[in-house]
Amino acid sequence: MSSLKVERFLRVLFEDIASEEDADELIGREVYLPLNMLPKLEGNKFYYHEVVGFKAIDQEKGAFGIIEKVTDNGVQALFEISYNEATILVPLIDEFIVKVDRENQEILFNTAPGLIDLYL
Repeated sequence: MSSLKVERFLRVLFEDIASEEDADELIGREVYLPLNMLPKLEGNKFYYHEVVGFKAIDQEKGAFGIIEKVTDNGVQALFEISYNEATILVPLIDEFIVKVDRENQEILFNTAPGLIDLYL
């Protein structure tokens, strides 16, 4: 039986890197893309930073807070939504997101029954 070895790599070109020595200085460092270079997303697709400050509205409960941030621990991304003194955690699941309204800075949710009540 033979084994197949798959190697994956990514080659990236940087504007201001002129030599291999300059490129070597970047090894092991974090690299960031300026936000203005990100492609524009439409519909219910969004970047996490884009929805911070949006009003969270549930189809059943109505408005239930403001999105403070989106965290992603690698297992499950979560909306952190502040409401009065509470922080409501809503899993970032496509089925929960009904509509992302960029114009009015709102996200309409259809959360699981009882999820919001756990925090109130």
